[in-house]
Amino acid sequence: MKLSSIVITLAIAILAISLWALANRPEQEPPWPERIQGFSFSPFMEGQSPLEKIYPTLDQIEADMALLEGKTHAIRSYTVEDVLVQIPELAKKHHLNVAFGVWIDKDVERNHEHMKLFLETAARSTNIVRVMVGNEVMLRGELTVEELAEYLDQARQELEIPVSTAEPWHVWVKHPELAEHVDYIAVHMLPYWEGIHIDLAVDYVVEKVNEIKKMFPNKPVVIAEVGWPSNGRTRQSAVASPANQAVFLRRFLERAQQEKYIYYVMEAFDQPWKRDTEGSVGAYWGVYNVARQEKFPFTQPIVPIANWTLLAGLSVFIAVITFAILLIDSQTLGNRGRSFLAVLVFAAASAAVWVVYDYLHQYLTVRTVIVGLVMISGMIGVIVVLLTEAHEWAEARWIIRLRRPFQPVALADDQLPMVSIHVPAYNEPPAMVIETLDALAALDYPRFEVLVVDNNTQDPKVWEPVEAHCRTLGPHFRFFHVAPLSGFKAGALNYAISQTDPSAEIIAVIDSDYAVAPNWLRELVPQFKEPKIGIVQAPQDYRDGSVNAFKAMCYSEYRGFFFIGMVTRNERNAIIQHGTMTLIRRTILESIGGWSEWCITEDAELGLKVFEQGSEAAYIPRSYGRGLMPDTFIDYKKQRHRWAYGAMQILRRHASFLTAKRSSSLRHGQRYHFIAGWLPWLADGANLFFNMAALLWSMAMIIDPKHVDPPLVVFSLLPLALFVFKIGKLIYLYRTRVNATLVQTVAAAVAGLALSHTIAKAVLSGLVTRDKPFFRTPKMADASALAGALASSSEEILMLAAMLCAASAIGLVQKMDTLDMNLWVIVLVVQSLPYAATLLVAMVSGFPRLPGRWISWSPRQEPS
Repeated sequence: MKLSSIVITLAIAILAISLWALANRPEQEPPWPERIQGFSFSPFMEGQSPLEKIYPTLDQIEADMALLEGKTHAIRSYTVEDVLVQIPELAKKHHLNVAFGVWIDKDVERNHEHMKLFLETAARSTNIVRVMVGNEVMLRGELTVEELAEYLDQARQELEIPVSTAEPWHVWVKHPELAEHVDYIAVHMLPYWEGIHIDLAVDYVVEKVNEIKKMFPNKPVVIAEVGWPSNGRTRQSAVASPANQAVFLRRFLERAQQEKYIYYVMEAFDQPWKRDTEGSVGAYWGVYNVARQEKFPFTQPIVPIANWTLLAGLSVFIAVITFAILLIDSQTLGNRGRSFLAVLVFAAASAAVWVVYDYLHQYLTVRTVIVGLVMISGMIGVIVVLLTEAHEWAEARWIIRLRRPFQPVALADDQLPMVSIHVPAYNEPPAMVIETLDALAALDYPRFEVLVVDNNTQDPKVWEPVEAHCRTLGPHFRFFHVAPLSGFKAGALNYAISQTDPSAEIIAVIDSDYAVAPNWLRELVPQFKEPKIGIVQAPQDYRDGSVNAFKAMCYSEYRGFFFIGMVTRNERNAIIQHGTMTLIRRTILESIGGWSEWCITEDAELGLKVFEQGSEAAYIPRSYGRGLMPDTFIDYKKQRHRWAYGAMQILRRHASFLTAKRSSSLRHGQRYHFIAGWLPWLADGANLFFNMAALLWSMAMIIDPKHVDPPLVVFSLLPLALFVFKIGKLIYLYRTRVNATLVQTVAAAVAGLALSHTIAKAVLSGLVTRDKPFFRTPKMADASALAGALASSSEEILMLAAMLCAASAIGLVQKMDTLDMNLWVIVLVVQSLPYAATLLVAMVSGFPRLPGRWISWSPRQEPS
């Protein structure tokens, strides 16, 4: 690494560690009292649950009480089911008073059975100081006030100890008549559920207790539950974390002593089974975890992550390794680019380490482990894509010099080699092909031939005019109509090789719609003077970008690849060869077996083979010829489908070379660019799975809103961050490197997004199938009507509707009071944008006369 890179690494590492330290600075809070008033007590261990009728043993219950002995005056129970009815008797051994509870719900028969057992136990136990008949029955809406009052009145009649029922404060406010049937007000104060910020939470509890005291001046008030969860969803301003749990409870306990409250801290031990009734947060209300270990310090300063130094060190280690990998063969990258990458790498590493740490500190089940592995794998994938995008961004904007700039070479006519120009054609409009041939005839080059190979065109009226025109252009224009001929375009090009003049040293290929510039060969062929050059490539360009708004959008989208991606790839001799405006050394072409007829992107595959055998390519980001773009949206999509499918064919066939399992002349930078260049397309394929999973998850949230939570916040933030980053990159580079206007930049973004679903299907299909038929992009076709354009986008329109319906339905059935819930709805909307872009482009393409003057490019907008 350069000295500057080491300095940048150290500076960003120090900044990263400082941020970890800042986020985890110790905060002194009031110490935990030696003994508190009371704990809510549910003694279930890991794997136990009242819902499944799996109860703790008496020994386990007594062990829990032994742990609490001396730390609390009392415990509160909730039910008399099974062994839990013996809680008062066991508590007596450990000098604990009991607030004895019975569970009441809509099951009348079970209520009567439990009430009988409850009353018998309460009557004979001497350490029960109060009883609670029912817990949040009114909140759940399972009984009316009158029905609950019958149970309360029965208990008051048979017992000589205070009787109440436990409800949140707002239920007592809503049903003040309930107070006529109790001896005291048992109120729950859980500000987390109301989205109260941690710094306001204790004052909020005091405020509401005072409100209850004012409403019921003749009734004692007991805080039957008060607490804060250590993990779970963020609700409005309330963040669930071990630090916040510690802060709230230690502040509350000090205030409770001042206010002389009777209270029961919610709760003694974490109860993982409560995830099934309260969502994920239900498992994390304990002061002790399920293993009966303290979850936070009782007297020492509170640190959000106690072992943050280990995590910071791990994140720095990962970041340094990742940063070093990104800087391999990046000697021309300036310090601004290195700093840009360093910041992103350290941020990504810190985020990843924190996410894994946080996830591993949950109570994991088989389901959550599987879901977690999938999500963490997705997170790693998102980070990899983000960093490869960032790498291209940095190298497109902040290099200090070009390593492989285009250096013009001048040769005398007698030094210029013979060039054979191959023009494959299939069922092409004869007038268009003739225009291409006329442009070739005007080339300013001393020795060349033109071979037109028409393969399999059935109608003589299509190919015979071209044949006749070749005769008028002279003997160095030769026409071949071959039918049948297999291999599609590659087959036609291989046939042309067999007919090439023996003296030709260079093979040139252009599509049948290209009108080349007269200086094309004279300026580019001399590059072959350098023996190691095997390919000379100029960008594809188009002359119909102002015909209508649809083509103007397409034109904007194409330019990003040719004037950003190809330029950065050329720095490491890793361009994607495309099958027009390309020049190839004949000896190399023949040595690697010509064009591959198994691959539907034979041009890109041939370029990779050239690199594998050790030759180099030169890319000149200057237009030397202009062709025609697809006339319809369906053709635009089919063209991109072919490119993406072909890329997967190449990736599968050449995987052993790209991963260095088989020896070749590929260098690390070339392997990187071919894999990283196709990574966004692979990400589109993965994104389709994400979208389907998102719809299924959302459907579960809609059907069962009580038990199905949205994904964790971080897993919603990641796809949003990647989307925003990619859009930011496109806007920045289009404005600075492609000289695009804002309208052209937006047009490029929309056109690119509109192809996401098409690319995703092509990628997935290319990874599992072989031998997809070659699709020729029609030229000068009739533009489709609006109905046809929309019909070609029916899948995307369906996905758009599904995403928006899911987002709307969640807004209707779920409480939009948590950060993760709102973020998930935003994710669904953002994930729908590519499908919305498809609909928009389809509509634009359906109006072929829609002017493109606001989007079209002028000659002065050539890239810098």
